[in-house]
Amino acid sequence: MKIISTNLNNFDIMEIVDTHTHLYLDQFDHDFDDTVRRSIDNNITKFVFPSISSKYYNKMIQCKKKYPKNIFLMLGLHPVYVDKNYLQELDFVEKNINANNFVAVGEIGLDKYWSTEFYEQQIEAFEIQIDLAIKNKLPVIIHCRDAYEETIDILEKKNNKNLRGIFHCFTGSLRDAQRIINMGFSLGIGGVVTFKNGKIDQFLNKISLENIVLETDSPYLAPVPYRGKRNESSYIIHIVEKLSEIYDLNIDRIIEQTSLNSHKIFNFGAQ
Repeated sequence: MKIISTNLNNFDIMEIVDTHTHLYLDQFDHDFDDTVRRSIDNNITKFVFPSISSKYYNKMIQCKKKYPKNIFLMLGLHPVYVDKNYLQELDFVEKNINANNFVAVGEIGLDKYWSTEFYEQQIEAFEIQIDLAIKNKLPVIIHCRDAYEETIDILEKKNNKNLRGIFHCFTGSLRDAQRIINMGFSLGIGGVVTFKNGKIDQFLNKISLENIVLETDSPYLAPVPYRGKRNESSYIIHIVEKLSEIYDLNIDRIIEQTSLNSHKIFNFGAQ
């Protein structure tokens, strides 16, 4: 597969970027290196690791040390991990955000699917981390499940020129997408776009490709034909192929634009 090269701030974009992959989780302990090499061999050469809690902090750092030119890290408290200890977790994020060249605050947001026991604390944690990202001029990577209206409302009220980022694993409506894009955010498109009941494939061609980035959310949400199995970054090519079909553009064009979009958001060249 021939990939088009585009130059952004003297940075050659010749690779596919997986903007959201949890390769540091236990599911990859037995074959982490093989998984990374398999991806790199298929031109997926940048992996952005989202944080979920301090539990995995050291493991993420060790992964980056093994592949410093390929792995980039976020730091943040995932809404599902907001519990009675959330203030200590937020303190950890604030104390460590300037270490290890983090490229984003994330994944953060709201989730009413799994539990609403700590929903008010989720909102508080979300707003605190948004402010932290603005202060540090970092993008935010949004986790949003069954809470699009509330999540977008909070971001719109912040209304700050430095507020930008990605709605990870976008599964909302066209209206949601338009509100998100109007705020200057991008949509993270993963395996769901290949699902028969995913729905976003029905309107995605109405969204400019300039507002799209690629992701896998590995080990979750594997695209067809691997649906139901462990996901990995090398499967991102199936998402590219689906987007090529939806936008009626060749694969090279999908890769070129989405990689350019990713570089603009994460500023990899500064790392």
